[in-house]
Amino acid sequence: MIQIRFIGAWQMWNSFRRIRPRDVSEKKGGRKKASLSKPELVSQLKHLVEAHTAGSAVEPGRVWIHRSCQSLSEELADRGLSVCANTVDRLLRNELGLSRRKMEKTLSMGESADRDAQFQRLQQVKQYFLARRWPVISIDTKKKELLGRFERAGAAWTNDRPRAWDHDFPSSRWGKVIPYGVYDVAADEALVYLAQGADTGELACDAIRRWWYRLGKWRYHATSPILLLADCGGSNGYRVPLFRQQLHALSRLLGRLFRVCHLPPYCSKYNPIDHRLFCHLSRSLQAIQLTSIEVIQHAIHQTTTRNGLRVVCELAPRRYARGLKANPGFLAHEPTIRDNRLSAYNYKFSPN
Repeated sequence: MIQIRFIGAWQMWNSFRRIRPRDVSEKKGGRKKASLSKPELVSQLKHLVEAHTAGSAVEPGRVWIHRSCQSLSEELADRGLSVCANTVDRLLRNELGLSRRKMEKTLSMGESADRDAQFQRLQQVKQYFLARRWPVISIDTKKKELLGRFERAGAAWTNDRPRAWDHDFPSSRWGKVIPYGVYDVAADEALVYLAQGADTGELACDAIRRWWYRLGKWRYHATSPILLLADCGGSNGYRVPLFRQQLHALSRLLGRLFRVCHLPPYCSKYNPIDHRLFCHLSRSLQAIQLTSIEVIQHAIHQTTTRNGLRVVCELAPRRYARGLKANPGFLAHEPTIRDNRLSAYNYKFSPN
């Protein structure tokens, strides 16, 4: 009887040991952590980090260091603390709470007094159009691309060794391409108009016209107005008379009312086309030598996403000249119908 009770108690103890979490103090064998075997290691590494840290006078809690783990390991060795670069990497993460991050272009270079009010107005007009299934398009110019055998970021599968020019001198370019985008917010489809010459308001309105004939008129009713979401600057800026003149002419040509809402200054990153289309175009153009405008057209035309983004790419039939101004007659009797509030950013053109 005593033996049976002993065996039962031993089995219960073993099962308890299996389910009970092991305490840190019960760890047996193996090397100790570097921070435990060398207590002064963390303090010395922290001192090195503080000595090489770049910070901000405005944000004293934000720090970063660009030194490599290998260089920090060598400096610790000079102080009599021999540790490898991997250990330094682990100490920076676990003991000092640092991590490797890239800079983000999110800090605004300025702020407009009408920022919040204009965003609220823009959202109201946008939701009004979307609720009635009227077209809402976001327009902007993507970064201009240089033609030539320039080095491009990104890697591609290949059985050869891609080569590029050893210098990226812009003067060596064969030409410059201006990708102008017109993005349909509701349909998640876009037209990219590839042009050469100058980025003008005439180019912007030609791209909108091509979007309507190629994509828009097959999706929307012939009498529905069109809402344009545009940046405050560039060829489609709110202070560009040529853009307004060309847009008025386009309104009369298509027989449609155009409603324009500009994003407030310093807020171009919030334009829907910037984060719904242009980022995917940049991905499609990675690791490709842009030797001709047809190469760009083919790469952009293949752009898609898991959500079903569709991109149509067209070539402009002519070259756009620089220095074109609005007609004095248009400026003297401008038919722009501006809103009563925030009239600089919100206006419309009637075809009548």
